[in-house]
Amino acid sequence: MHLVDTTLFFSPTSGGVKRYLLEKHAWLNAHTGWKHSILVPGAEESITPGSVCTLPGGIIPGAFNYRLPLSPPRWARLLERLEPDLIEVGDAFHPAWCAASVARRRGIPAVAFFHSNLPQILGRRMGKLTERTLSSYVRWLYERFDLVFAPSREMCAYLASIGVRHAAHQPLGVDAGVFSPVHRQTDLRQRLGLAPDTRLLAYAGRFAGEKNIPILLQAFARLGSPYHLLLIGGDRSERPRSNITLIPYRRDSVELAQWLSSCDALVHAGTQETFGLVVIEAMACGRPVIGVRAGAVPELIDESVGLLAEPFNAGSMAEAIAALYERDLDAMGQAARTRVLERFTWRQAFEQQLAAYASVLAGAPAAAALFPQPSTSS
Repeated sequence: MHLVDTTLFFSPTSGGVKRYLLEKHAWLNAHTGWKHSILVPGAEESITPGSVCTLPGGIIPGAFNYRLPLSPPRWARLLERLEPDLIEVGDAFHPAWCAASVARRRGIPAVAFFHSNLPQILGRRMGKLTERTLSSYVRWLYERFDLVFAPSREMCAYLASIGVRHAAHQPLGVDAGVFSPVHRQTDLRQRLGLAPDTRLLAYAGRFAGEKNIPILLQAFARLGSPYHLLLIGGDRSERPRSNITLIPYRRDSVELAQWLSSCDALVHAGTQETFGLVVIEAMACGRPVIGVRAGAVPELIDESVGLLAEPFNAGSMAEAIAALYERDLDAMGQAARTRVLERFTWRQAFEQQLAAYASVLAGAPAAAALFPQPSTSS
């Protein structure tokens, strides 16, 4: 069985989608007889079935090193050359249309993964008309796929609300051996030139608009000393304020785990998360998390493992951060890691996904019914 994943969301500095694809590639190779290929943009054309394959595209300015191949026919031809038995697409752009057309010609199933809520992200920037138009587009596109994975129940409900009725809840996971408290470094404050009693919290991810980093900056401006924010992302190191430190994006998972496990907690102000992979990575590192009551994050966080602030509210975020230090951080961190081990390992995620693939490959007419969605009546 040859599974081919394809998406635009893959670059040297990309985040959750890339980690999901590489983890799946390693897991399938180690635990199954499946062949797995990944077709993504790159600097040049490279096609070797069973590996990460690339087709050339120019870098999109200001888009975190993402590349954009401009020839859909070429994308489709390379998909054909890989001779897939099943295709999964991870975006809603021209790779999705290429995947759907190749699957139809070959008479094989195609599934989609709703990694990014494009209608809501662009709708917030460009207005409700844009959001409604893109919602209609997503529904029209996904009619061509046998199954649509959504990483949270919130996203299953959202897809159902715009008319996509064949979505399956498919959580993501984490490598709990890599993201682990064993990587905690007790000298982090010293290496950053901070006082030993600094209350150090981390953000990790892209510096994109939907992550609402200005809310975090405003919250830490309110808090002042001894609170300090470590922003892990971007491409430079600097200290723009006395209690803000920037360090470059970390490509190495172990290095990221070291940063996360060595801080007191993760802070995350993003409201458009379809899952929140960095949230469970921090939890796996034995750290509590402060998020917001929006998107999929509330499915991951309750008071036993963290706190939730109001979205787009720097005051509420600052209050949640201060309140966290009235709690037992280590006990919350232990509870957070236990939750990940019980619910969010890659083994659990991929075993569930293989069951969904098997259903689709068997031609089950209602494969999504095997993975119940939440009621949208409440």
